Amino acid sequence: MKHISIESIEKAIDKVDNLNDDGLEKLAETYALAQQTLLGYVMSAAIEYENDQLEGLLIYYYCLISEAFAQGQAALSQITEEDIEAFEEPFFEMLDAYFENDQEDIIFDFTDQPELIRFMMIEITTKDNDGTTLDDDTATQLFIVSAAMITLMNGAIKP
Repeated sequence: MKHISIESIEKAIDKVDNLNDDGLEKLAETYALAQQTLLGYVMSAAIEYENDQLEGLLIYYYCLISEAFAQGQAALSQITEEDIEAFEEPFFEMLDAYFENDQEDIIFDFTDQPELIRFMMIEITTKDNDGTTLDDDTATQLFIVSAAMITLMNGAIKP
């Protein structure tokens, strides 16, 4: 499998964070059309968790992670409902083991994208430029959904 490097993540951050509103909207639309089933799955989390703040964060990180895969030149196959269904049970079993044992290797091995997971671990615990931090529930929800997104995208990398 192709691993997304720190360099690819930094390039993605630089691109996404420097877009104006129109550019960000175009990028979001491009990635939304590229993986409609995945985006629907990701966005359903905000409804399931009943967390409005999560919705905006998920769109941002969906674009950022998608761009990191693009910067890493990792072309993705279409992610299907069947892919998501096959992934869910093993993913939630891995999450249980990860939260129970607090061993990062469990999630690194499962997702097979350690740099992206490390990046998300830092993101959910670091203060924003304005000094705000995510509340614990939102941080945990964002981490779980982004780990799912990363795992599904990783599994869709074309050989």
